[in-house]
Amino acid sequence: MDAAAIRDAYRRWSGFYDVVFGGVSSAGRKRAADLVNRLPGRIVLEVGVGTGLALPRYAPDKRITGIDLSTEMLALARRRVEELDLRNVDGLLEMDAEATEFADGQFDTAVAMFVASVVPNPRQLLTELRRVVKPGGDILFVNHFAAQGGPRWWVERAMAPMSRRLGWHPDFAIEALFDAAEIAGIETSPVPPFGIFTLVRLRN
Repeated sequence: MDAAAIRDAYRRWSGFYDVVFGGVSSAGRKRAADLVNRLPGRIVLEVGVGTGLALPRYAPDKRITGIDLSTEMLALARRRVEELDLRNVDGLLEMDAEATEFADGQFDTAVAMFVASVVPNPRQLLTELRRVVKPGGDILFVNHFAAQGGPRWWVERAMAPMSRRLGWHPDFAIEALFDAAEIAGIETSPVPPFGIFTLVRLRN
């Protein structure tokens, strides 16, 4: 999908995103935020911050900058920050994750939850995160990656033609994000429900 399609999808979903996706994505967001809180470094970039569902989960000593393409989702995230008085959120910016305006090595950690299968060019997303995270920092993903076979493989491919309206790609392969050398070096752990999501850690 291109950026316009992504904006359209999340404009449609923004009003009820938390109700529809909040529950199923909750465990993944919690796992990712818990890992961010355990990692060294304070300066954190959350890519695809959406309505800000993960923002209350970060430790107070972490300084969070969130970016998203959706004006509507960001408005809800800003409301959440204000209502919960989240003083460790430094900014919520409308920005393309594949071409940010940040300096090289600006962040200790970058985390992208349910984003990699949405952006037009996943490898460019990873390249950009490698640029803005300092050497030795961490890049985290929570995402659905396509099954290698079995019944889920068939379901994912049957859903694939609907990806433009869903706002994500059910048949998204991990090889679309990482090359072979990177796959050999990443740490992965399954995330509930049913292990359909995976938490990935890549050292920069």
